Amino acid sequence: MRKKILLLGSGELGKELVIAFQRLGQYVIAVDNYINAPAMQVAHKSEVINMLDGEELDRIVKKHAPDFIVPEVESIRTERLYDYEKQGYSVIPSAKAANFTMNRKSIRDLAVRDLNIKSAKYKYAKSYKELERAVKEIGVPCVVKPLMSSSGKGQSTVKAIDDIKHSWEYAINGSRGDIVEVIVEEYINFDYEITLLTLTQKTNRTLFCSPIGHRQERGDYQESWQPMNMDKNLIMKAQKMGKKITSKLTGNGIWGVEFFIKDNEVFFSELSPRPHDTGMVTLAGTQIFSQFELHARAILGIPVTEIKLLKNGASAVILANENNNSYPLIQGLEESGVFANTEVRIFGKPNTKKYRRMGVALAAGKKSVKELVKLAKKSANCIQIN
Repeated sequence: MRKKILLLGSGELGKELVIAFQRLGQYVIAVDNYINAPAMQVAHKSEVINMLDGEELDRIVKKHAPDFIVPEVESIRTERLYDYEKQGYSVIPSAKAANFTMNRKSIRDLAVRDLNIKSAKYKYAKSYKELERAVKEIGVPCVVKPLMSSSGKGQSTVKAIDDIKHSWEYAINGSRGDIVEVIVEEYINFDYEITLLTLTQKTNRTLFCSPIGHRQERGDYQESWQPMNMDKNLIMKAQKMGKKITSKLTGNGIWGVEFFIKDNEVFFSELSPRPHDTGMVTLAGTQIFSQFELHARAILGIPVTEIKLLKNGASAVILANENNNSYPLIQGLEESGVFANTEVRIFGKPNTKKYRRMGVALAAGKKSVKELVKLAKKSANCIQIN
């Protein structure tokens, strides 16, 4: 077996996926809208195009004739994926999944209206005036997000009526793609939030990784840990919801399904049809296969019979401190190496922006997840990328 994979999106998650494919002897073409993206540095070939340009996407697909088309970001002309499936290409996990999950409107309506999955109250707005009305209906505080974005980009909390204008502008500026519309969500003062990595397979049953806890700032994750200690009944509720929605979307691969937990209730939040940023904790060896290895195996049809937690783990992000348009300087690797049972992954992004995620520190072992988070943060804090 040597399949040709066209990876649409070449950030840090794509980079780890390329490595997982290469370890299984596969051939990968990494695509993104800028040169020297992380995944391009480890792929066999790369292409730089505007993935929102449907004709450019068509050209690249025709040029490489891949066995699998694997979307890894939101900013893609996703409706073209339906055409590729009709032409006989295999889209991961499916054209339907990619289209629905790249747009918060589609996925939220599917979950709540079609599948009766519990979620926060929500409204949509296509203009500032509509946003004002939606905020009044949902109530303050509430959360405003672009319909298309990832890693918290464009997301803000409206704490007072005076915040609405800023939230509208911030959401539109942070949107990926060309959709000018936002979702307004009821603010749930949750006890904690989790990512439930869900593995759907071609022939074997759907499996779940141990739940991952995480903390966010500015709408982006800062630390994650596995397992999140929680009631088994709540885990089962989340698993039931995860299986229900991934089955409806169809296809094989790893899914990052996010939930809020509040007063022993599980609320569906978000869904990614691919490896999740909080799931980078699995790179610490918490389970026999990382989320990237699970995704690669599911795409190739290699069965996974079980996913067992081997040890506790934590991750802490390494952020850029300033803007820099040239290759950044990395300092502190030697200092970060003094902590036992830790390691660092530098993503290799060719430039920096303030608060841009440039790497991750990992910790794993028998210590509690709380202690491992502290250890990962200590390691991460040693590194400066400017």
